[in-house]
Amino acid sequence: MSEGASQVLEELQGEALILVPAMESRLPPAWPGARWIGSVDLEDLADCSRFELENHAGYERARLLVRASGAVRGFVDVPSPAGIVDRAVFEDALAALPSVPSFPAAVAAPHITVVVCTRDRTEQLRGALMTILALDYPHFDVVVVDNAPATHATEELVCQEFRDLRVRLVTEPVPGLSHARNTGLRHARGDLVAFTDDDVVVDRSWLREIAAAFDAVPGAACVTGLVPAGELRTPAQGYFDSKVSWSRSLVPQVYSLADPPAGLPKFPFSPGAFGTGANFALRRQAALRLGGFDPALGVGTPTGGGEDIDMFTRVILEGHALVVQPAAIVWHRHRDGLEDLRVQARGYGNGLGAWMTKVMMDPRTARLALARSWGVGLEFFNHRPRAVQPALQGPPVHGSPEAQAARLVWLQLLAVAFGPYKYLQARRAAGS
Repeated sequence: MSEGASQVLEELQGEALILVPAMESRLPPAWPGARWIGSVDLEDLADCSRFELENHAGYERARLLVRASGAVRGFVDVPSPAGIVDRAVFEDALAALPSVPSFPAAVAAPHITVVVCTRDRTEQLRGALMTILALDYPHFDVVVVDNAPATHATEELVCQEFRDLRVRLVTEPVPGLSHARNTGLRHARGDLVAFTDDDVVVDRSWLREIAAAFDAVPGAACVTGLVPAGELRTPAQGYFDSKVSWSRSLVPQVYSLADPPAGLPKFPFSPGAFGTGANFALRRQAALRLGGFDPALGVGTPTGGGEDIDMFTRVILEGHALVVQPAAIVWHRHRDGLEDLRVQARGYGNGLGAWMTKVMMDPRTARLALARSWGVGLEFFNHRPRAVQPALQGPPVHGSPEAQAARLVWLQLLAVAFGPYKYLQARRAAGS
């Protein structure tokens, strides 16, 4: 190569910003609507004329989380032929994003304990722990709760690969996510306890943003964050992404009984507004005073879920504030197959129905719920998923997109109907 050609090549390379995926995909995309997913901070743009995407094979479009000096601006969806995003196209998409407020950085950095509950999923856990230990936060420790393990694989992984003084492994022999979360609470050293799952990638600023939200709202006992899809490779992942609300709230919100939100008439019985169990933090003492998590709810019990929305609601009913902090980001790998999606739909439906049953069994919460025209469960299913058709296109899904969407909705509704039985069954098993 001539000296002049080499110089031109170097100049072209210098004009590109290299972006890495939010989560590494194990397999290539399996449907036309797949999206390469990553993030970009406007501070890093400088004079680049394009973005080059790592591991882009098979992806023709990209979904980028845009930040401005760390603050979340929103998501843009742009074409990425051959792994290239043109700067001008990106700027056009950026101009359409509304401005959003953000919390200022925390004055102090309180000690935070990160709790990761897991059961025999070492491959996922390894990736989650690697990103947690790389967090840009000065004072934190990690408690890995090995819940009713069938093997010693988790113990071997943590002891052999994560010999870090910040990491502790504890075993909770009783199966159930609430039992595991309560064990994490008891072993936490920090005044704040952040919970996440074993199949996620946490953003480097995750704990800083959680601390900022607690600092900005002194009466907060709970902070929840954004849980965007870290992989959109299959139709099932696309459908799930279109259905959940975890990654849509880009504006910080403060929820409390002292200042009920006008847009949520059934507040605080508004499970879709508060967040999800993959990304939230609690003030440890407040959570302990509430009695921790309900052992009759959660994965690993007959109810299959609901322990997170139960905790969120109880925090608010106790008079505390709950803060939604979009800048606290945890990327999640959604289930990639239709059968996995059905299992998840049943679990969510059972958990929602069980939580509704718990609310109605308590005279105080039942009166509040009825006074707000009880319809929380139906509200959960009342909207059609965004982009249902592209989300369900592709070879792995049989039948029309509309038929598949309808079957999943009916499956969830049926699971909700079984929620009361599941909750009573779980309470009997828990001895309560």
